[in-house]
Amino acid sequence: MARLLSRFGGFSHRHRLIVVLVWLAVLVGGGVGAVTLAGETSTKFSIPGQESTTALERISEKFGAGGGATAQVVVQAPEGQQLTAPANAAAVKGLVAELAKLPGVTAATDPLNPAAPTINRDQTTAYSTVTYAAPVGEVTPGQQDALLAAVDAAGDKGLTVEVGGDATQAPPHVGGIAEALGVLIALVILAVTYGSLVAAGMNLLTSLIGVGIGVMGITIVTGFTELSETTPILAGMLGLAVGIDYALFIVTRYRQELRRGADVGTAITTAVGTAGSAVVTAGLTVVIALAGLFVVGIPFLTQMGVAAAATIVVAVLVAITLVPAVLSYLGQRALPRRQRNATVADGEPQEAAGRRGFLAGWITTVTRRRVVALLLSVGVLGAIAVPAFSMQTTLVQTPAEGTSQAAAKQLLADGFGAGFNGPITILFDGAGAAQAAAQASGPIGKLDDVAVVTPPIPNADGTAALLTVIPKSGPTSTATEQLVGDLRALLGDSDGPPAYVTGATAVSVDVAKALDDALPVYLALVVGLALVLLVLVFRSLLVPLVGVLGFLLTIGASLGATVAVFQWGWLADAVALDSTGPLISLTPILVIGILFGLAMDYQIFLVSRMHEAHSHGAGALDAIRTGFRQAAPVVVAAAAIMFAVFAGFVPSGDATIKSIAFALAAGIAFDAFVVRMVLVPATLALLGERAWWLPRWLRWLPTLDVEGAGLEVPATRDEQRDLIGVAGR
Repeated sequence: MARLLSRFGGFSHRHRLIVVLVWLAVLVGGGVGAVTLAGETSTKFSIPGQESTTALERISEKFGAGGGATAQVVVQAPEGQQLTAPANAAAVKGLVAELAKLPGVTAATDPLNPAAPTINRDQTTAYSTVTYAAPVGEVTPGQQDALLAAVDAAGDKGLTVEVGGDATQAPPHVGGIAEALGVLIALVILAVTYGSLVAAGMNLLTSLIGVGIGVMGITIVTGFTELSETTPILAGMLGLAVGIDYALFIVTRYRQELRRGADVGTAITTAVGTAGSAVVTAGLTVVIALAGLFVVGIPFLTQMGVAAAATIVVAVLVAITLVPAVLSYLGQRALPRRQRNATVADGEPQEAAGRRGFLAGWITTVTRRRVVALLLSVGVLGAIAVPAFSMQTTLVQTPAEGTSQAAAKQLLADGFGAGFNGPITILFDGAGAAQAAAQASGPIGKLDDVAVVTPPIPNADGTAALLTVIPKSGPTSTATEQLVGDLRALLGDSDGPPAYVTGATAVSVDVAKALDDALPVYLALVVGLALVLLVLVFRSLLVPLVGVLGFLLTIGASLGATVAVFQWGWLADAVALDSTGPLISLTPILVIGILFGLAMDYQIFLVSRMHEAHSHGAGALDAIRTGFRQAAPVVVAAAAIMFAVFAGFVPSGDATIKSIAFALAAGIAFDAFVVRMVLVPATLALLGERAWWLPRWLRWLPTLDVEGAGLEVPATRDEQRDLIGVAGR
């Protein structure tokens, strides 16, 4: 692989203009396609074949497709008054009239209508349902602003008025100050690492081109199939982080070769053949981990994984083609001015070697005090992982505190009960459905946590009926989740037409169960993949085992920290967290898949240099220290960049991205700075020569050359001629 990639690098160097123009053409074409072919994304999560999803499909068939997006305008009377008082009633009717005139609105219900009142028993709180012609997710910002303006105007008349519902949902916030700050921090880290703003800018620019192409490709796909609104954001976040890191590894090796005295062409081919091999292997690992989400059997999760994997593929291709082409244009300017004509025997400028004094002292201390370092790192990560054992997950998202949506939800909970915000719908499907629903109402009302059971609503031909159950507890509580199970157990034992339990809480329960069932299978898949990959790379059994155990500690600490912050509320203000509660159901499995790939990146980049030193005759301890001194500065910079990019997405208002970004940022910090910088070298130092042992019966396995050893083997005549041609240019 090293030789093949070195020839890729040579081609990019010789045909740099063509390579750059091709990538720019792809970027422009992606932009045009994204503008002209983009479709809408979805805010809903469901699993085909699950009871809750089947019920929603049957309801659509039996009762007709639902209307457009809706908003609930909640009105509360002044303290000590009722909404039915003449003055308040007139204000409510005036508000309803204004709501009906808003742009895009098709209907607004009157909560005081005697035929269908939507007011609580105390007559202090009521709500109007505002229906839009546009479906969910397509209500324009202008229409939303008009709705909020009407609500604010009504609030000036003495009433408390708030609004919630799917019509008020804004698209996920991306590209704000926090995200830009993360990218700026990445640029600063690159500039400090390179000592050259030109090299840093080139690294960031090529990465942005790659992530732009990837995200625009996903946007084009939305014109042909429905994707979750989280998919392009997740892909962009991950693609930017790995794109910067992959370019960093190649540029760093290129600069090392220049310092050794190589000409530009030779430096490019060597960098792509060596660092490029590690990039391809690491990228392939991430791609397999993300694409492996198909084993979960949840379509929207598979789409997320495949979309993110496609963005990683683009990042790898950019790193081994576009980056070498741009480096060919930069030439010696990739080095700081003072280093362009100065070289040393080991390929590192003296001032750079001086800056590595801290890391040299670090690895000496870790390997000398290896038992203490190992126990301390395991103890710290284990303690941080403890909260993960109390992790709760849900798909029901809580509005951010301080918003009108959150206030509306609280008013409804205070006026009608906490369960009003999470009603459970039961579909009776078949002949005699209405009678069966009426008969079931009594036993259902006697279940724990049931507040109200509404009268059954039959469809036009009497072949289906709907029953609404209002729980006593809120939609994210364990009591409501238990009620879903109790309802299914009760209805499953009854005779008559089949009954299906659905609603937001039921869908959340079904998705959570599917994810819980699939998580051990997926974890076994990625752990097994890690073992096989690392055995092939390092030709050892104990090194892969250490790497995998370190990865499991990373996962535990990452999820533990996320639970402590997002579920328990620790340090909530530090991450701009508006409200606490269960984690989004997708968080654990996505974090495992992404962190697996990134953890293997660091394992490969760091330990491969140790393995290279050991292969060249260094003793076990010397190989660890030598490899660490060579690779650690780049790994530290790469991890700091990735941490900055992920952390930049944490202040976002989107709850799904916020928790995932935090878990990834925390996981990167734990894995790079504790597992790979302390635990792995300390353990390898304890193992000594045994770390590199491979049983005789496994020595037939192929070798994945991620260190460029193949470039040291004498080339064929054709390859020599190609390399001579590269050097000559």
